[in-house]
Amino acid sequence: MTITEYDVKTILTKTRIPAGDYVINPYIGCPHKCIYCYADFMRRFTQHKEKWGDFLEVKRYNQRFNIPALRHKKIVFSSVTDAYNPYERTFCVTRGLLRQFMHTEVKIEILTKSDLVLRDRDIFKYIPNIRIGISLNTLDDSIRKALEPHAPSVNRRLNAIKLLHDEGLDTYIFLSPIFPGITDFKEILRTCKTYTNQFYFENLNLRGAFRPIVLQYIRDNHKALVSLYDEIYKYNTIEYWQIMEKEIGVFCREQNIQWGSYFYHEKIRK
Repeated sequence: MTITEYDVKTILTKTRIPAGDYVINPYIGCPHKCIYCYADFMRRFTQHKEKWGDFLEVKRYNQRFNIPALRHKKIVFSSVTDAYNPYERTFCVTRGLLRQFMHTEVKIEILTKSDLVLRDRDIFKYIPNIRIGISLNTLDDSIRKALEPHAPSVNRRLNAIKLLHDEGLDTYIFLSPIFPGITDFKEILRTCKTYTNQFYFENLNLRGAFRPIVLQYIRDNHKALVSLYDEIYKYNTIEYWQIMEKEIGVFCREQNIQWGSYFYHEKIRK
């Protein structure tokens, strides 16, 4: 792992993603090495020769946020990294940034794969408008190891979201990305519906350098699904996602579960 530290003058970026008004990425790079990670595109800007997942840039931000200007705005941690990647234990960039939002009306949203998020519960209780989400797409840890080789285990994530929820924090689970024929959303919802207030769903969107990696994984490990993946990702049919979205809606209504969809990225608006 190549690690570099540097000072930045700004760390708050306006965003067009539906979940927020601004985004904070305390790091560039992510050691989880998920095989489907879309953030690999960042290497075009960083000029890193290393593979995505083999480098980490640590941003040192020593400024104060203009809290009055951010009143009632929503800030998302993070869009192209995990704010609680393992090196956060050492550098504590995320923790330092979050401290500035204590006792403010700024809306904070955190989405992570890591149970390291539990470390900052002492800060969360002083941020009135905070939501914390855990991302996962399977309850089978052998599949997790193949798709997300250096991310925390399924059990660690479930334990984290349960503890946060039990302490009265606003929590959600982000089923992302949903792998066709592999992700069992009903099993996940039945297991986790007492751990959280809401579920959100995002389909596997194959673009960029990771597309052939994912398709090779399917060929090597799930041969029965090759034709399905060809239909979806070679011939660009959307029927599978249309059917699944309807099934999700029916199931969530039957189970009295709050849910939201992030399918069809190109059509999403704030």
